[in-house]
Amino acid sequence: MRCLTNLVSVLLAGSILSSTQFTLPAHAQAAYGSYVGIGPAVGFADGARIGGVVAFRYKLLESPISLRGQAFIADNVALVPTVSYDFPLNWQTDGYLGAGLIFAGGDTPSPVGNKISFALQPGIDYVVPNSNTVLFGNAIIGFDALRNGGTTFSLQGGVGWRF
Repeated sequence: MRCLTNLVSVLLAGSILSSTQFTLPAHAQAAYGSYVGIGPAVGFADGARIGGVVAFRYKLLESPISLRGQAFIADNVALVPTVSYDFPLNWQTDGYLGAGLIFAGGDTPSPVGNKISFALQPGIDYVVPNSNTVLFGNAIIGFDALRNGGTTFSLQGGVGWRF
């Protein structure tokens, strides 16, 4: 009887160890979901410019890549589409770095400038637990984004609805 008890113990321990051998470790995933949001924007393009931003993120599933777009509304309108690489900070938060273009025109600079130029966009997205609410914040650095020359910098943030 003692031999049978030892055999059952060894088989049980062996089956538990073999199942854990093939189990993959858990890794944090970038905040799941796409969203659309609004918020304020402050830009430093030939002086301080205050406006609003409409932001959009489309998360490519199973990939750390997102397609993003922001529309700046102030004295002038500018569109900034970017492609970003997202990296998880925890289960609800991911940081990202995006690259794209600024499409702006007119005489008065928008918060991100007044001519077509290259842009970098570092930022962070936070998904409020147990809801479809997203808090976002980012900066846009526009290289040679002013007609009279110069780099622009804007900060924006807001609240979004995740879908």
